[in-house]
Amino acid sequence: MQDENSFKLANVSRLLSIMAQLRHPEHGCPWDVKQTMASLTRYTIEEAYEVADAIASGNAADIRDELGDLLFQVVFYAQLADEDGLFHFDDVANTLCEKLIRRHPHVFGDETGAVLSDEDLSEQWARIKAEEKKGKEGQEREPSLLDAVPRGLPALMFAQKLQKACAKVGFDWPDTLPVLAKVREEVDEIQQEVEAPSPNQEAIEEEIGDALFAMVNLARHCKVDADTALRKASHKFIDRFNGVENAAAQQQKTLSALSLNEMEALWQQVKAASKGKG
Repeated sequence: MQDENSFKLANVSRLLSIMAQLRHPEHGCPWDVKQTMASLTRYTIEEAYEVADAIASGNAADIRDELGDLLFQVVFYAQLADEDGLFHFDDVANTLCEKLIRRHPHVFGDETGAVLSDEDLSEQWARIKAEEKKGKEGQEREPSLLDAVPRGLPALMFAQKLQKACAKVGFDWPDTLPVLAKVREEVDEIQQEVEAPSPNQEAIEEEIGDALFAMVNLARHCKVDADTALRKASHKFIDRFNGVENAAAQQQKTLSALSLNEMEALWQQVKAASKGKG
């Protein structure tokens, strides 16, 4: 076991050494050298989604590969912080260890062995996070319930977490039907803005945003993860569009050569066939 652990630690050290070499101002990679924390954030989000996509595919090799890419992002940030004298990779790991121990008293603390329900665990996690927030210095105002929701989350996830946080204190619709009515109301408001004599683009954007927020709320009330639902719908669209392309190819035609009505006919054909498989 000791040899195995040593091998694992050696791989971490090797990874950190490679990262340092990539950032070497003279002998490193020009792309890596010019990166900043701000420039990396979009790549981090992309890598997280690629991990999710690999997990959905169920391919272990792809999952391992994408997890490595995501880990590289963490190592990259730590290297940048190290260069600026802010903190080291070891500090990141240590902070995580301390946080995990602190947030799991039923595993590591005085409450070891306690049997907690999912609801109990969620409440415990939220309580400990709130206590951590209070302990941080430099608060210029009273902490808000929504401060714990990261602003940089993807939009669907951000909306869902905001709504879940509010629901914990009772700021929520009692059941699904009023939420469904709210969705219809928001869609009607979009239509009003679109059909206005002089459509206002900002107003249309705002109303579409309200409708999307309401749809996320509806998904939450239906116990559906909005991001997962949209991802599945997108993959379904890809499959059906590929079917349209194949159907056109069988007719020895390109999509650009077909009219919209002809493409719609192929779409309905593919859609019917896909439903028939079920």
